[in-house]
Amino acid sequence: MKSQTPASQGFAMPAEWEPHAATWMSWPHAGCRSFPGSYERVIPTFVKMAEALAASEIVRINVLDAAEEKTVRALLSKAPPERIECFHIATNEPWCRDHGAIFLKRKTAPQLAALNFGFNAWGYKLSPFEDDNEVPSKMGDALGIPVFDRTDFILEGGSIDVNGAGVVLTTESCLLNPNRNPKLNRREIEAKLRESLGVQTVLWLGDGIEGDDTDGHVDDITRFVSETTVLTVVEEDENDPNFEPLRANLDRLHQTQLPGGEPLHVLNLPMPSRVVRDGIRLPASYANFYIANECVLLPVFGERNDAWAASILAEVFPSRNIVSIDCRELIWGLGAFHCLTQQQPAAGV
Repeated sequence: MKSQTPASQGFAMPAEWEPHAATWMSWPHAGCRSFPGSYERVIPTFVKMAEALAASEIVRINVLDAAEEKTVRALLSKAPPERIECFHIATNEPWCRDHGAIFLKRKTAPQLAALNFGFNAWGYKLSPFEDDNEVPSKMGDALGIPVFDRTDFILEGGSIDVNGAGVVLTTESCLLNPNRNPKLNRREIEAKLRESLGVQTVLWLGDGIEGDDTDGHVDDITRFVSETTVLTVVEEDENDPNFEPLRANLDRLHQTQLPGGEPLHVLNLPMPSRVVRDGIRLPASYANFYIANECVLLPVFGERNDAWAASILAEVFPSRNIVSIDCRELIWGLGAFHCLTQQQPAAGV
C-alpha cells in the first residue's frame, strides 16, 4: 500500500495503554552486537521480561529458525505455552520497538494495519541491519494484515510516543538529525508523521540523555500516560550532564498546550544515578517502561530511586501491576523494556 497514506484510510496509532492483542519481541542472538561480552548474562533478563508479559497477554517472538524457537521455548518453560508464539523472522538485533512494525488501527475493516518505515540502524551505528529493515513487512504478512510501505522515511518506534488522541511527542535531536532524513526539513517531517500515524499535532522536545546512541529517543525521557498527561524524567544533580537538557525539556512541556487549548499535565519521574561500564555512561532511565494489559515493566538499577519510580508508576497505573526488573546487565545494550517491545492493538475494542 505505497500510494495511500494510513491517515487517508482512517488509520491511526493507538496509545500504548489501550488494549493489546499481543506484545512483540525479537529474541537476541549470540552473534548480535548489542551485548558485547555479556550475551549469556543478559538472557535471564529477557526471560523475566517475557514471563511477566505472558502473565498479561500473548507474547509474539521473532526468532531465527526452528532451532532458536526450541531454545526460546525451553527458556520460557514457566510461561503459559499458549501465551508464547514464535515467528521465524530473522533479525540482526533485538530492539523490536525500532525495527519492528508499528501497528495502526481504525474502526472499519480491516481494523489493523502495519507500518513499514525505513530503518538504518540509528544513523548507521551498527552493521549489518538488512534483516532488521525487513521485519515490519514480515510481521504484517504473518498476521495477514495490510502493510503500508513508508520506507522512504527513516523512523524508529522509540523516537515517537502518541497519546492516542492525535498528538505525537518526538525530539529534535533524533528526527532532525541529518543521519536519518537529510533531505527533509521539520515541516516535511511533521507531514510524514501526520499522514503515517494519523496524528494532527507534533510536539517537539530538544535533546535526549547522555549515553543514548539513538540521538535522543523520546522513550528515554518523556512518555504519555494518558491523553493529557506525560511522565518526564528530571535530573536533580546540577553537575550531571543530563541536568540542563532535561530541565529545558521540562520547561517546554510546561509551556505546551494540547490541541483544545488545555495545558499538558506534567508529572516528574526521577533519573537513576549514573550507570557506567568500561568508562561509558549508559542511558539508564526509568522512562523506558512498557505498558502491557495488566502490568507495567519498569527497568530498575539496584539503587534508592528504584522504589520512588515504582511508586509514581503505581499511582499513574493503579489497575496494573508494576513489575520492577533489574536492568544493570540489559542497559549495557543501551536500551531497556520499551526499546525491546512493540504493542499489537486489540481489534474490535
